[in-house]
Amino acid sequence: MTQTGPHDVPTAAQLVAAVRDFLRSDVLPAVEGRTRFHTRVAINVLGMVEREIELGPAQAAEHAARLAALGVRDDAELAAAVRDGGLPDDLPGDLPDDQALVAALEQAVRAKLAVANPAYLRSEDG
Repeated sequence: MTQTGPHDVPTAAQLVAAVRDFLRSDVLPAVEGRTRFHTRVAINVLGMVEREIELGPAQAAEHAARLAALGVRDDAELAAAVRDGGLPDDLPGDLPDDQALVAALEQAVRAKLAVANPAYLRSEDG
């Protein structure tokens, strides 16, 4: 990850990764039961935070571009347009309008999975 902001190394993502690694390597082997379960949950949450920090800005830009291509400003407007049948009849691109909507929604779900649980994407692609 390229450092471009006013903060020095380590980055926020690196700090999160360090805490996640500590929990995985030092804490998890030393605990049992409920504490072990909650440690696993914390490890997973920190992984999600790390991926969102790293992927989030690019994903946000891509999502905004998808929404703009569908002729809406945000997710709420997209949901209302789908519900009311108000999407434009002449969406740009090579796909029919319904396929363009499905493709945009699929890309949005893939972006969410890339942060929440990339293993789901790997198992689908594998």
